[in-house]
Amino acid sequence: MKKAVVTLLLALSLATQAALPPATQPSYEQAFDKLAYNWSRTFAEVIQLAKKKHYQIADLEQSMIKAIDAFLTNLDPHSSFLDPKTYKSMLESTSGQFFGIGIVIDNTRKPKDKYLTIVDTILDGPSDKAGIKQLDKIIEINGEPLEGMSTEQATAKLKGPKNTTVHVKVLRENHPDLISFDIERDVIKEQNSMSFLIKDYDIYYISLNMFTENAVQQIEKLLKNSTQRPHKGLILDLRNNSGGLLTSAIDIASLFLDKGSLVVVTKDKTGKATEQYRTKRDPVANAQMPIFILTNNYTASAAEILASSLKSHAEEHAEKNATDKKALVFVVGTQSFGKGSVQEVIPVSNNCAAKITTSLYFPNNRNIQGEGITPDFIVERSLPPTEQMQWFTKHYGREKALQNAIKTGNQKDDPKAIPETPKKAARWTERAKEMLKTDNQLRETISLINLLQTFLNLCPDKVCNRSKAVEQLRNAHIGNDALDIEEIKL
Repeated sequence: MKKAVVTLLLALSLATQAALPPATQPSYEQAFDKLAYNWSRTFAEVIQLAKKKHYQIADLEQSMIKAIDAFLTNLDPHSSFLDPKTYKSMLESTSGQFFGIGIVIDNTRKPKDKYLTIVDTILDGPSDKAGIKQLDKIIEINGEPLEGMSTEQATAKLKGPKNTTVHVKVLRENHPDLISFDIERDVIKEQNSMSFLIKDYDIYYISLNMFTENAVQQIEKLLKNSTQRPHKGLILDLRNNSGGLLTSAIDIASLFLDKGSLVVVTKDKTGKATEQYRTKRDPVANAQMPIFILTNNYTASAAEILASSLKSHAEEHAEKNATDKKALVFVVGTQSFGKGSVQEVIPVSNNCAAKITTSLYFPNNRNIQGEGITPDFIVERSLPPTEQMQWFTKHYGREKALQNAIKTGNQKDDPKAIPETPKKAARWTERAKEMLKTDNQLRETISLINLLQTFLNLCPDKVCNRSKAVEQLRNAHIGNDALDIEEIKL
């Protein structure tokens, strides 16, 4: 009996504890405040110890700035502290008064990295004209090494008054020495897209390196132009596009999606939707035009929002309208970066600001944060052979290159004996066309469009919506799919 009473009392005690109101449990805010107070006190103690004991404090202000920045950068990769100079430079860039050198940088860089990788150069911009190349690595700006420097600080140093010069040193693959450049800052032209017609296959191609207001107009012009002649599809190249204006991405989505379509939702830390962005105009694109979007690991932020939104709407349309040919959208290339976070820049004392991640983007209610977009057709980029490999192939990779090699009457004179005429510097668009000719991801996409067109002509029922089209194209296209090879023992 006593044992039963004890058990009952224990049960009542546990039930009473469980029934206590939430106010008796320490909330997240209370726990945060307690930890922050305890460690702030420790931080203050360390500062006082340094004041009393350190042999010579060279720059207390910089030490404090780096300490605050370390706290914010430890929260997530995109939160940081903006010192007065960096914050001022950021304000100037958003007010249209900034002048830069025209580069697209690697958004995966960490402060500990000793270099800043140039993903691409803006066409006809200062860096492009100076001779900076894709994948060059900046290791020094105006004599200051980049090790320990945040990306915001590095980009702030690259910006400045118009017609002033910034000195950079870069590492270049297959180049034995550092290369120095004096680049004159200038207005960065808003030519954010480049479009071509691939005549042999009747395919339109447009690349977009950043989302701006001007980019919307450029794509709209191309879509209207594309209606003037028959074509098999459109390739939208978002590789190396690190983002830009969210409003621009929404306006571009409006060119393809029905009016009122959901483009992206922002959600706070509780999962509550805080903002919804929908298309506000009628589309311009041909509703039945196949769209192939090229992505890579430098496709990020607004570029991912656009690609994910177009793809997810096509998926939903395929589920609801199984026999409707509308909205055939496919993604080709490699996994995108996966940046779906929203940062707010909040001014604080001492003319500084805190850049803090406050919410996440969900394109058409799909998550991209930390995951990115998985292509329907994975195609790894294979780069052209290096100069050394080309030289080796030319001099040792052919029988006719060997000394005293037997020659037949059909062989022509060695082209090495013919003096080469010096080439004039090609315009940026001409260079871009030459690069696209050796772009294997573009070629694979063209093959996919041709395959799709063949299916549409011969067996349209097999590609009547996006889901069926993806399945059919995967069966017919090898790409980078793993091969299951089994040995046959003879």
